[in-house]
Amino acid sequence: MGPGHRARSSLAWTRPRRPCGSNLTMPTPEYSVAMPSDIDRELKQHLVRKDGQEDVCLATYAISRGRDRTTALIRRIFRPARGERHVHGNAAFTGDYVIRVAQEAASRGEGLILLHSHPGGRTWQGLSSTDRETESGYSGVAGAVTKLPVVGMTLAGESGAWSARFWISRSESLEAEAVRVVGDQFMQSFNPRRRAAPLATESQRRTVSAWGELVQADFARTRVLVVGLGSVGLDVAQRLAASGVQSIGLMDFDAVEVHNLDRMIGATRTDARIGRTKVEVARRLLLAQATASSPDIRSHETSICDPDGLAVALDYDVVFSCVDRPWARAVLNQIAYSDLIPVIDGGINIEATEDGRMRSATARAHTLVPGQPCMVCTQQLNPARVALDREGLLDDEEYIRASGIDAERVGQNVATMSATASSMLLAQFVSLIAAPGGRGIPGPLCFHFRHHILEHIETTQNPVCRWEADPGEGDLRLPVATGHAHAQEILRQRQLNRRGLAPWFAKFREALGRLLLPD
Repeated sequence: MGPGHRARSSLAWTRPRRPCGSNLTMPTPEYSVAMPSDIDRELKQHLVRKDGQEDVCLATYAISRGRDRTTALIRRIFRPARGERHVHGNAAFTGDYVIRVAQEAASRGEGLILLHSHPGGRTWQGLSSTDRETESGYSGVAGAVTKLPVVGMTLAGESGAWSARFWISRSESLEAEAVRVVGDQFMQSFNPRRRAAPLATESQRRTVSAWGELVQADFARTRVLVVGLGSVGLDVAQRLAASGVQSIGLMDFDAVEVHNLDRMIGATRTDARIGRTKVEVARRLLLAQATASSPDIRSHETSICDPDGLAVALDYDVVFSCVDRPWARAVLNQIAYSDLIPVIDGGINIEATEDGRMRSATARAHTLVPGQPCMVCTQQLNPARVALDREGLLDDEEYIRASGIDAERVGQNVATMSATASSMLLAQFVSLIAAPGGRGIPGPLCFHFRHHILEHIETTQNPVCRWEADPGEGDLRLPVATGHAHAQEILRQRQLNRRGLAPWFAKFREALGRLLLPD
């Protein structure tokens, strides 16, 4: 890649603020790049040449700021016009090309990406002195136009792996930790200096034999968040830990109660008596079952409907949606497309007759990624219910009674049936990461208990869907996670109890309970 113009520029990169309710501490901010699979294909078609020479291209990105990670989401590709790049073994941009696309990016509030290929590359690529000089020079010119850091990316032509760095100033670049390609198959290129592949342990021998060491390395390095730690979410999280996923986040603002014990396998009577939080219980279970040599289990005692909860979710690579409320599912539905984070959603629905017998039940699972229909399009999310949930009306007994909503069905589940839903969610995850037989996710699935039928729901994308039509908005997304007052009050009261005498009484009740009614 040939040299470029030189200019002085120092660009401030806003650090995302750290929310409360988490035990995660990261020493330095992280940076990553994400793109939909159709953009990945188009870039490779241009950059991988039949004559074996390097090539170059420009693109624009939107910013997605999490709590500790900032991601550049590739939005648009701008192929060079005639005379805007030179190919002569090493390829070179022209200044006119860079300025043209930088001005287009600035008009949309986006940043600029400089892309070039290394035809013989196989892994994460470093920069030659010529490459560094080119990116450094153009970072000053383009950064002055867009007021955002320029991102440099390299394609390894042999393997299709990407590498990336963020130019904070003309003299300083920060390497990304990973580049993710999001579609029916989920592919990540990892920076070995920022996210090294963990060694497989002896307890993972059978797991590795299922798909090999390379897939296990990607599987183990994928950061996974489980939102909602009821019967399905808790089961999913434990099985991820047992399979060797090294970094797992656990998000729930609620505490264990007696009525949870017939579904939360692993929670004890003592947990319910003292009101131990669901994230505490889940973390205890995962640490006991993790097979990774250095498991990183992170507790997030917050709501996904709060801005802090949303920021936490944006730090993860894949999110499991194990929630039963429409507002929370709407937030997760959004980030699957706006922030290019695959969301695997599912659960159980049970219908009973008036005399209390089971009429029917279904378990469902689907993966939300660009190219797949969203929850609204599959009729798994009713936007009208989202509005009611945000206003707190689904917790208002008088409103529920007057409106005719069947509140008894909200959150219904049975331990012997929830395993079906968790297995379907995990199967979607394996298909997304490992792609058995070269095929990715199967699309929306629904198992009907009454007829014992696994149905493949044939739902096509809606061309005018708000979420599917324009993926990668990042921080320009519509505000859906606007603040969960009910969750905030629960957390506030819990914090007050922790500061007072409540912890001492809780320890006393726990010790007395073990004597009178052992777990």
